[in-house]
Amino acid sequence: MHAYNITVVGGAGIVGQEFLKVLDERQIPVGRLRLLATKRSAGKQVAFRGQTVTVEETTEASFGPDDQVVFLSASGSASKLYAPIAARNGSFVVDDSSAYRTDPDVPLVIPEINPEDLDWHHGIVSQPNCTTTPMAMALAPLHRVNPVKRIIVSTYQAVAGAGGAAVDGLAAEAAARLAGRSEPSGTQKREIAFNAVPQIDLFAEDGYTKEEIKMANETRKILHAPEIAISATCVRIPTFFGHAMNVWAEFERPIDPSEARALMASVRGVTVIDDPSSESYPTPLDVAGTDGVLVGRIRRDTSLDGGLTFWVLTDSIRKGAASNVVDVIVEADRRGLIRR
Repeated sequence: MHAYNITVVGGAGIVGQEFLKVLDERQIPVGRLRLLATKRSAGKQVAFRGQTVTVEETTEASFGPDDQVVFLSASGSASKLYAPIAARNGSFVVDDSSAYRTDPDVPLVIPEINPEDLDWHHGIVSQPNCTTTPMAMALAPLHRVNPVKRIIVSTYQAVAGAGGAAVDGLAAEAAARLAGRSEPSGTQKREIAFNAVPQIDLFAEDGYTKEEIKMANETRKILHAPEIAISATCVRIPTFFGHAMNVWAEFERPIDPSEARALMASVRGVTVIDDPSSESYPTPLDVAGTDGVLVGRIRRDTSLDGGLTFWVLTDSIRKGAASNVVDVIVEADRRGLIRR
């Protein structure tokens, strides 16, 4: 792989830092590395491969032709401002916000599922929501042979999905609760320690949250199936890392669980752990810190003819964010889509 000049917006955040870790773990060659962030984080120093990189404040003048790859891990408003500037300079831009996920002119890519969508990018590629990725990776091989008609999904999402401050917030709240005190950290909609909060992001007029709407719209786009009916309920639970979800899927024809297991296991990055006789199934602790998508509890949906239900997990900071971005860059390089 070519050694590109990489610029990370949000380089001081939890996903930006994990991105650097993944680059190092996979020995991805890097030319020049720049880290950008808000004014508050500017001046921080980050170690990378024996060198110290100083975080710079992000401005409209921060981007130039030397930035071959730009990874945006910031707010949607920041992405809307900075992504077009970087793209006009000829940079290959990967955005981790929701700003471009439903834009028909921007591919939304999981390389194991729809790498060919990279070929029609116009400078910007979008990265799916951390809950969309594991569900789409588990369903895609089934959908190819037996189209999905309807999905109902309930998620159990770790606090890391809300950032590093939320991880610290859970630790502080749990310590306070164990000492007999209630000290909400303010990092979630409600106190999260020993609790479950059925709200992630803001509510829309129809009663669904934006997180739930993202899951539906993004899954349809990645699977190229705008007709799939999808209803999601997203819940924050007091785990640190590893998003879990239970999926109920209806197909055009009944599908046998054994066939589903084989199809899911055929996808690179998906591991099936499913043996009820030995009480074998994955949990958030099994997936935390890894790049895998783990699937278990695959069984017929006894309430619905042609239905299947299963349990699926991934680390929201790894394959749900940073690792998928690295995968996108590697695949784009393989296809010759990044300016050298």
